[in-house]
Amino acid sequence: MNGQIQTITITPEAVDEIRRIRVEQKIPEAMGLRIGVKSSGCCGVSYVLGFDTHRPEIDQTFEIEGLKVYIDRQSYQFLIGSTLYFIDGPDGKGFYFENSNDRNCKCDGGGDCCQ
Repeated sequence: MNGQIQTITITPEAVDEIRRIRVEQKIPEAMGLRIGVKSSGCCGVSYVLGFDTHRPEIDQTFEIEGLKVYIDRQSYQFLIGSTLYFIDGPDGKGFYFENSNDRNCKCDGGGDCCQ
């Protein structure tokens, strides 16, 4: 499988970086990558990445190139169609989500709530 989970994609660069972090931080193989979202008020959502244990009562569970991935059911609905990238370039490095479901700021252009 080349990083595709249903309609969620994790690029090969992101998979490689996740594996690198796992080794560097000595994360046990029993733990998987948790992907989630949390509300950021009028500014849409924040994405959550971290290593965690499986919680069968709330998780959708996938495997990508040997990497266990856990997404809670509520976040999964929002993440459908998204892509997780890892970027390493002149402007910095880090994980980045491209998600057509994320409408970002919901302030109707008024004020500075998303600054």
